[in-house]
Amino acid sequence: MRPESSPMEIDQTDRRPAALGDLRILPDEILCSILTYLTPRDVARLSCVSSVMYILCNEEPLWMSLCIDIADRQLQYKGSWKRTALDQLNVTFENNESCQKPLHFNGFNSLFLYRRLYRCYTSLNGFYYDTGNVERAKNLSIDEFRDKYDGQKPVLIGGLADTWPARTTWTTEELLKKYGDTAFKLSQRSRHKIRMKLKDYVSYMKVQHDEDPLYIFDEKFGEAAPELLKEYTVPNMFKEDFFDVLDMDQRPSFRWLIMGPERSGASWHVDPSLTSAWNTLLCGRKRWALYPPGRVPLGVTVHVNEEDGDVNIDSPSSLQWWLDFYPLLAEEDKPIECTQLPGETIFVPSGWWHCVLNLETTVAVTQNFVNSKNFEFVCLDMAPGYRHKGVCRAGLLALDDISIEDVRKNMLSLESGLSCSDLSRKDKRIRVDQPRSSEDGSTIDGVSKGIDLTEVEFSYDINFLAMFLDKEQDHYTSLWSSSNSIGQREMREWLSKLWVEKTETRDLIWKGACLALNADRWYAHATEICTFHGLPLPTDDERLPVGTGSNPVYLVGDNVIKILVEEGLEACLHSLGTELEFYSSLQKMNSPLRNHIPNVLSSGILFIENGLCKVQCWDGKGIPKVIANFRPLVEHEQADYPFGLWSKRQLDYRKAGMSLAELVSTGSGTTICPYVITQRCKGKIYAQIRDSISWEDTLNLASFLGEQMRNLHLVPCPALNDLTLLETQQKAVPTANGNLEDDEDKICVPAEWSLFLKTLNRKKKDVCDRLTK
Repeated sequence: MRPESSPMEIDQTDRRPAALGDLRILPDEILCSILTYLTPRDVARLSCVSSVMYILCNEEPLWMSLCIDIADRQLQYKGSWKRTALDQLNVTFENNESCQKPLHFNGFNSLFLYRRLYRCYTSLNGFYYDTGNVERAKNLSIDEFRDKYDGQKPVLIGGLADTWPARTTWTTEELLKKYGDTAFKLSQRSRHKIRMKLKDYVSYMKVQHDEDPLYIFDEKFGEAAPELLKEYTVPNMFKEDFFDVLDMDQRPSFRWLIMGPERSGASWHVDPSLTSAWNTLLCGRKRWALYPPGRVPLGVTVHVNEEDGDVNIDSPSSLQWWLDFYPLLAEEDKPIECTQLPGETIFVPSGWWHCVLNLETTVAVTQNFVNSKNFEFVCLDMAPGYRHKGVCRAGLLALDDISIEDVRKNMLSLESGLSCSDLSRKDKRIRVDQPRSSEDGSTIDGVSKGIDLTEVEFSYDINFLAMFLDKEQDHYTSLWSSSNSIGQREMREWLSKLWVEKTETRDLIWKGACLALNADRWYAHATEICTFHGLPLPTDDERLPVGTGSNPVYLVGDNVIKILVEEGLEACLHSLGTELEFYSSLQKMNSPLRNHIPNVLSSGILFIENGLCKVQCWDGKGIPKVIANFRPLVEHEQADYPFGLWSKRQLDYRKAGMSLAELVSTGSGTTICPYVITQRCKGKIYAQIRDSISWEDTLNLASFLGEQMRNLHLVPCPALNDLTLLETQQKAVPTANGNLEDDEDKICVPAEWSLFLKTLNRKKKDVCDRLTK
């Protein structure tokens, strides 16, 4: 930047060029955005550079962003966000009077700053929308709701909260009396969970003039104030919730207390995991705008990460959208709208886009749920991959670089049961900035489309959406999206509990399990293994894999079938090889440990050949014919167990230098799966009986396990045959930083320790990569 010229030297009407120097080419919006990445101290220093920088660096929205970013404790608003931020930094002023007199400069105009200032002080008295086109209903029966609205369209329902104590007690005045010192979570995104005592928040609401005010959006309000849960009840039509089978500490966030002032609200979004929601307003008024699934609102950007399917939505604040984008919409492109009044409950179906603006101070409660109408959509959204997630939210916009002919062919292949894995998309970023016309002059959902929608029409139908799943991707080992409401292991446990506790809906649960976990594929494999070995086929109770591990495990009668798929074929072969080698060692030395572990009944390799599923027995010895093409991977072909302990150690050496992305890629789906069949152990796991067994039985169990641990350590390490560990150690091994270690003098620990340390270094690097990302 060049130094700003003195007003005495130049009679300028616009001070911006001289005050910003080379930065003058950047619009004010970009400059203000850049400032949010600086520290408060750097912003304070920059404000001294020039008059325009002084103006930009003293904007309240900037200091609000800086304050939220550094907040690491309960907030207490100090009348302005700059003072609140400085309070967070424990900065005090020696001369308060001088700090209350901001400087003023003529000759500077900014439409961007003016619009932001207007949003900060605008009144919403005229925003009431009394001709809304969302249907209103009262005395709605459960059957009427399911037939007409559930999974189909929004509805405003009156009378559901008439008998709630919350109808009269959930006002800011009444809540303040009882919960003034209770801290609640705020809505703003931050590195920390920002909380504010209710009395401080109410004080903030009364004096704030923020463009996008903070509002309470707390999913843990029931833990912070348990009495609040007794003041409302879930309406009967929303009581079916498949997440009910999970304990409270296992189920994802599902209920929120919402409180906010005028101008606050929720920007455009689709509810997590395509769940449905109900929202009951206790005081105040809310304006709602909604679009059906697949229709991205004007001004919204949807980005779906190609690696893990994580979905990010970039949207203007609700107030900014109504002021800046809503007026641009043609009448036919406007959303479904309504104004929610106190006591009314709005239902938002799965996949619907919605935006909410508080017209005055409001208090509400909302819950998300999974029922029989949206269960398959939730399971579909949980499935690994990105393409289907984009289509579920952005509709055909997610396919903007695929010809209509390709889409049509894939629809035909879907009907014929063929794979549609060739469906691909290079650009996962869907941007809607302004309404644009198609070649014939018509608009399509307010955005331009390069394909002929007369050939294919988006449908929020589970069969249509499932077409965009990556059929070749193994859902047991593929990377799970971080935006999913529950993890992969929790998903398996959830489906297992549903299978046991909701037997009347097993057909539906099976469809969901096939979408999320490829349950049909693994059940077919388990059935093939049973047929090959003459075992009874899985019963209806045994159709789903059990446990939370990454390998499908089936309990079939008195047998346990474990199909190894985690981390790819090579890792699976070594997993089975070392396990079989261990059992052999127990038998050779007649270890008493063998009396307390399951007997191995059989083992082998399942593979696909010419489209048919086949099985080949393998006891861990020799090289199976089916993996002849993978023989270069085998280091110890002459050993009794070529995929045993020492070969696995060499694999660990190679993996110690692999990145997380490489490890994930090695676990991609394979058509060759080792398996093992063991005898089923009767009884319950300790976690299930921990609270019910006596202290004496617990001590006896600990003593027994200690004895078995000693027996385990007495099992000798398998012989190395003609290879030596030194030869293994001398091979170049990547260090933690990814470089090859060439200086052997630096290796001054036993070879076994070196392997252990390098494995830990690799894990450390993986953790660092994840945290950095």
